[in-house]
This record gives sequence, C-alpha cells and structure tokens, in this order.
Amino acid sequence: QVQLVETGGGLVQPGGSLRLSCAASGSLFSTRGAFQAVDWYRQAPGKQREFVARRYEYAPSVGDRFTIPKDNSKSTVYLRMNTLKVEDAARYYCHIGWDGVRYWGKGTEVTVAS
Repeated sequence: QVQLVETGGGLVQPGGSLRLSCAASGSLFSTRGAFQAVDWYRQAPGKQREFVARRYEYAPSVGDRFTIPKDNSKSTVYLRMNTLKVEDAARYYCHIGWDGVRYWGKGTEVTVAS
C-alpha cells in the first residue's frame, strides 16, 4: 500500500551538504495532501529515533540548516542538509502517519566525519 525508499546518504565532511531523497509510492499518495505529510526522522547509534523535519517544521537541532524544498517532484520528497555537523550522523528515515498508521522506509545512512 505504501512504499518509502530513501537514498542519498553517504560520507560527508563537517560543514558539507547532502540531499536525501524519499521516493514515495502506493495508493495512499493518490490522496490529496499525502506527499505534504511525509516527514523525516533520524536515529543515531544508541539513541532514540527523533523527528527531524516536515514541511514548515524543523527540529531545533537542525534549525535552518535543513530544508524540505517546495519544489519536490510529484513522487519524491527531498531533505536538503547544509552545514552538517558530526552530531547529524545517523540513519535517516522517511515516514508518514496517516489514518492512525505509521509507515517507515528502511533508511539511509549519513556519516559526518573529517
């Protein structure tokens, strides 16, 4: 019914940038507003999964360094990450909660190291 596939992770130096992509598919996304409801979470080793960003809302830890561009494609939601810090290293997950059900992708790994 819902498939979320994240790509774009990798190794980047502190201060660098990455753009993550979430390819969203399934019958849910024929519903008006579904793409806008997709958001991003992350989980670092030994830590709980935490909210990162959704359209017009960002975690304080990422502030204005991360953005979800308005010009997302029809089936892909992006997360643009600038000025990356070591503490941003984590597995990043695409997510949507709809009608009381939460759907997750498998994630993409982001490593920030010099």
